[in-house]
Amino acid sequence: MRLSTKDFDLDSAFEAEVLEIDPALLARLGENRARVLAALDERPVYGVNTGMGRLAGVALGTPEGHQRTLLIGRAVGGPPWLSADEVRRLLLVRLRDLLAPEAGASPELVTFLVDRLNEGFTPAVPRTGLGSAGEIIPLAHAFQTFLGVGTVLVDGVETPASEVLARPYELGLKEGATLIQGSPLAETLAAFALAGVRRLVELQTLTAAIAIDVLGAPQAVYHPSLAGDDQVLRAVLLEVSGLIHGSVERPEVVQAPVSVRVAPRAIAHLTRVADELGEVLLRSMPTDSPSFLDGEFVSTTGFHAVELGLRMDAVTAALVHLGEVGVKRMHRLLDERFSGLPAQLAVDPGPQAGLVPLHKRAVGELHALRRLATPATLGSVETSAGQEDVQAFAWAAGNQLRDACARMSAITACELIAGSQARWLATGDGPPGLRAAYARIRELVPPVTADRSLGPEVTALVAAFSSLGFGPF
Repeated sequence: MRLSTKDFDLDSAFEAEVLEIDPALLARLGENRARVLAALDERPVYGVNTGMGRLAGVALGTPEGHQRTLLIGRAVGGPPWLSADEVRRLLLVRLRDLLAPEAGASPELVTFLVDRLNEGFTPAVPRTGLGSAGEIIPLAHAFQTFLGVGTVLVDGVETPASEVLARPYELGLKEGATLIQGSPLAETLAAFALAGVRRLVELQTLTAAIAIDVLGAPQAVYHPSLAGDDQVLRAVLLEVSGLIHGSVERPEVVQAPVSVRVAPRAIAHLTRVADELGEVLLRSMPTDSPSFLDGEFVSTTGFHAVELGLRMDAVTAALVHLGEVGVKRMHRLLDERFSGLPAQLAVDPGPQAGLVPLHKRAVGELHALRRLATPATLGSVETSAGQEDVQAFAWAAGNQLRDACARMSAITACELIAGSQARWLATGDGPPGLRAAYARIRELVPPVTADRSLGPEVTALVAAFSSLGFGPF
């Protein structure tokens, strides 16, 4: 994949086997770099010939080695480390930022970064314990490895960077400061989590439709016209209506439980806040500080990714609500008063526990999920002698959202197993829109004819979510 402008598709670059920089782009970077170096000779510039943080007013007599010190001295994190995929995305986000003219990066630094991406170079980057106003700690870990310092992961094994890197990079003026600015880690975590949330929207739509089907619930409440002007809700109702078309209503069920009726609204809300998170990810702004704008060095606030963090917090809260709906709905499937099926979806209730233990697993996942709803972006603590007195903690919101997706995936797997079991115990094959999904679930989790350990099957189903479709999804 050839990169010819500062704007490139991160998803395509992530999948590309080889990246290359267009020579014309490198030439433009070189011209811009010359202007930056000329401007650096004329005035004090934060982080270049001055200290950083509370020491920004301290002039540096010999700034040549300062850029190296900026990286090494701030690498104070530790495991757990980001995954190799997360690190690759992080490096790509940083590459995109370096290609912006306001960063003033050299062609040599950009080329060095692209070469490392092509080699699968994976710095050990901490996931937690990052209490700075931006992301200086994880970024210092990431890019000190370019100097042959710190640790990289080789097949998951921690290895000194000096043993992997054939030729360390020599930082130019301002390049160390540029590498540790902005919030590329939060953006990386948000992108991965958003992909997981999109899958959960599809799977929860399927799960809700299955519950409606096996309970024989009245279907009028899912008519798209009931969405009014809410186009997001209308789209969910259309999807649900299509899946359950042909399902048989049980005449004795006058009204289904609330958890069954409101599922489309909960799904629509998750869709809406996920879309808002996606919109934030698409916005572009200078991330370097100071940025080189119109011939001047200007301090920026791109490191304060508060909107990204708060949006991720909102998505996590929406997942918690959807999890609560799902766990309640699953409980109704196990109750013969609501389902008309054998108690606890057991073939032989009494001697067999049926799927009650599976519901308890879902309850445990929900308990853990609820604790993730506390906003990660709140709770600033002063550092740097008061110079850094507010943090966004957007990276922490990304970690919480990642964990919330994992918990919600386990809940969804438990629900799908219960729904499949209920359809197997009931008469008929279900509506045409759900038959492929029932068949696919049963391939991975056969009907429970006698009590067995379902833990490994939950794990297998969760693993399948990321690579396999169910029914029309």
